[in-house]
Amino acid sequence: MRFAICQELFEGWSWERQCEFIAETGYTGVEVAPFTLAASADKVTQAEREHYRKTAEQAGLEIIGLHWLLAKTEGFYLTTADADVRKRTSEYLIELTRLCQDLGGELMVLGSPKQRSLLPGVSMAEANDHAIQVLAEVVPHLEAAGVTLCLEPLSRQETDYMITCQQARELIDHFRSPAIQLHQDVKAMSDESTSIPDLIREFRDVTAHFHANDVNLRGPGMGEVDFQPIFAALKETGYDGWVSVEVFDYSPGAEKIAVDSLEYMKGVWANC
Repeated sequence: MRFAICQELFEGWSWERQCEFIAETGYTGVEVAPFTLAASADKVTQAEREHYRKTAEQAGLEIIGLHWLLAKTEGFYLTTADADVRKRTSEYLIELTRLCQDLGGELMVLGSPKQRSLLPGVSMAEANDHAIQVLAEVVPHLEAAGVTLCLEPLSRQETDYMITCQQARELIDHFRSPAIQLHQDVKAMSDESTSIPDLIREFRDVTAHFHANDVNLRGPGMGEVDFQPIFAALKETGYDGWVSVEVFDYSPGAEKIAVDSLEYMKGVWANC
């Protein structure tokens, strides 16, 4: 199993310090939130992109990709009826694809609930059509760059659009491209009626990335979620992608979260 961590956790740390600590802790991958690099992806210069990539490589880390793609941005929306906004959203996702490729990443996680929830007057069917139009412009660029866009179902507390793995699967099936796959997140899947291990088994053929966290918004092993059956299902299904720690409650401190999460996951994985 390959373990990574989402680096927005390390607020106020330099990129060099982040990479050194993450690698020393024992992770081999780092997942980047673009807003930690610049206010907009196109503001990250080519020289900066090379610096981020080389610094990670020198520390022994792989930049696995991007997440929080539309977080802290303005003017983008996946399901809007406004064609101009959809066009800008497609263009920005294409720019993020370039950024991901330049950093050496191979995946992008499309969560961003605030840029996809249903807007007034937009039905679910219309929202799907709008999302398809946005993503259709991006797919050729993803395929050319060798980057996979992973659709992330989120809980009902976060959004009302794409809240189950099955709903994400419907978009994936529409495109039938290796560049559009599924992302599974423990916190989000805890909101589904089907158990997490069963969701892992059911969607094994389209799952390209996995986030480990707890419903209490902290890291794996820092709450009540038992990862033993979850990791057993990943092993059973032959999942060979990354398991990346993503947390939302930073209060225990970045160091403790990173260290304790990895120690817990390695222990669970060894006993599967």
